[in-house]
Amino acid sequence: MTRPAFSVCVYCGSRPGEDPAFADAARAVGRWIGVHGGQLVYGGGRSGLMGLVAEATREAGGRVVGVIPQALVDRELANRQCDELHIVQTMHERKALMAERSDAFLALPGGIGTFEELFEVWTWRQLGYHDKPLGLLNVAGYYDGLLSFLQGSVASGFLGEWQMELLRAGSDAAALLTALVQDAGANAETSALRKVI
Repeated sequence: MTRPAFSVCVYCGSRPGEDPAFADAARAVGRWIGVHGGQLVYGGGRSGLMGLVAEATREAGGRVVGVIPQALVDRELANRQCDELHIVQTMHERKALMAERSDAFLALPGGIGTFEELFEVWTWRQLGYHDKPLGLLNVAGYYDGLLSFLQGSVASGFLGEWQMELLRAGSDAAALLTALVQDAGANAETSALRKVI
């Protein structure tokens, strides 16, 4: 089996949302990953945007790695079509394994779970626990309010501009994914050089 060219962790809603643009974006992200020979790492569900991004990745020839807690499997929410489906006991295990298996992270529209996962991996990055790139796909202005709030946090002195620069936001899925994958490759090369030196 050919090793994937890259691995992107996608955080997104287990619901489809009200605007059809959300579902279109999830499919576009999945297609891009698959067409470019990549691997999707995600929460392992089959509903909402999660199911759409996984299905689109698989249909476009990409690999799909799902990581889901036993509690959600018990509620019959697991996507059995994944190339790999890891069933874990806790959310902590889920997030750690998803981060470990990924080269970059991308948040699509979603709810509290999506917010929490994005903020945790962003926190890990600013603390130096990883150097993997982070992206926020702002579909149909969904994250306008959040981005405005974050800039307010910078203005109030609770968030630094350098921390904001760790999160790449954009509304074009292909452009954002291209940048994240390129950044991941550059970071991997730098890490390899550090090991050699």
